[in-house]
Amino acid sequence: MSIISLCFLLTLGTLNTKMMNVLIIGNGGREHAMAWKISQSNQVSKVYLAPGNGGSDSEEKIYNIDISDHDELINFAVSNNVSFTVVGPEKPLSEGIVDKFEEKGLRIFGPSKNAAQLESSKKYAKEFMISHNIPTAFYETFTEADKAHAYVNEKGSPIVIKADGLAAGKGVIVALSEIEAHEAIDHMLEDNQFGDAGSRIIIEEFLEGEEASFIVMCDGESIFPMASSQDHKRLLDNDLGPNTGGMGAYSPAPIVTTEIHDKIMTQVINPTIAGLKKDGITFKGFLYAGLMIKQGDIKVLEFNCRMGDPETQPILFRMKNDFALLLDSACNGKISEHSPEWEDDFALSVVLAAKNYPGEPEKNKEIVGSDFKSSTQYVFHAGTKKINGKIVTNGGRVLGLTGRGKTLQSAFEQAYNLTSIVTFEGAHYRKDIGQKAKKLT
Repeated sequence: MSIISLCFLLTLGTLNTKMMNVLIIGNGGREHAMAWKISQSNQVSKVYLAPGNGGSDSEEKIYNIDISDHDELINFAVSNNVSFTVVGPEKPLSEGIVDKFEEKGLRIFGPSKNAAQLESSKKYAKEFMISHNIPTAFYETFTEADKAHAYVNEKGSPIVIKADGLAAGKGVIVALSEIEAHEAIDHMLEDNQFGDAGSRIIIEEFLEGEEASFIVMCDGESIFPMASSQDHKRLLDNDLGPNTGGMGAYSPAPIVTTEIHDKIMTQVINPTIAGLKKDGITFKGFLYAGLMIKQGDIKVLEFNCRMGDPETQPILFRMKNDFALLLDSACNGKISEHSPEWEDDFALSVVLAAKNYPGEPEKNKEIVGSDFKSSTQYVFHAGTKKINGKIVTNGGRVLGLTGRGKTLQSAFEQAYNLTSIVTFEGAHYRKDIGQKAKKLT
């Protein structure tokens, strides 16, 4: 073959390459990690984040856009030749943004409003699980405080109190005493702590064991399992303090052995997708099962209809697949053409939180070192913004300091080494992310 012919073929191949523009909806660490991973694809031209945060547009190809209105996002997708859209957080899913995009003939990865009820209504989720024989905790539903109090008096503690609707990951109270349970009931039903989300509550049995997060991608038919992970919900070391949106995570979770993985698929994931289809709902998007595992038995704590935050950060830090191509295929109903590929290592992310979080966090504190990165370390931004060229705090969970290593301990060290480089006034973090799992590795 002549040099001229070879050059022609290479040029033709380049011309035939599909260059994509991708829109991601959200502003957290999850969305920053998604944008970072998608931007690495050689088939992606631009990644737009709506609205993004103070550090999400620091990489080439990534652009923040200050748009939140659904109709305006649709117009932006059309006018900027967006190939597909990915929805990060739960709120727009519960509002039906996927339905709106699809009505306009636009490709978007995420569940419909009906499918998103698995997360937006815990009552719906529990009834669904019972109906389709998916293992979960026993429960009762209440709208009246006096009946809820009577139920707690009957059942005792520990016991779990959950707001029915979306509460930014803070609507679950694991009450270790009856006093805590009664207080949680009053906060939700009497004091309206979570607004409409807490106007109905679920009270369920307390489950013991080891928690794990199991996330899959579904294109409506086929399922692509992501790497396992474990979140740390409590604010303080040793799982003490109030619940948060998540203070750190690691992947993979040693508790999810090959045997347990197969059980999760057989007992939880496959029946959920099949059950939804039986109920007339096609599920397309990320399905997240929060699990309690004890001596090989599995029970579902909750469903989410999106990737977890902070689980996304360590999961994508290990992913070898082209994430953009995965999402593109999922939008086309062709996720079965891909097989999961992961780095043979661990990744761990520790959340650097603002003072007073999970209460009202201090804001506008200048951050030092937030652009640090190496081959085994990355700082994913969440509650940040730019003011006069400086990165400052703008939320409760500010940064996800993420490290990777051949062992869990090595990943732990890589992540926690960043705490001496990246900081701001009032910063605090858990010092024990992943430590319970060390005995399993």
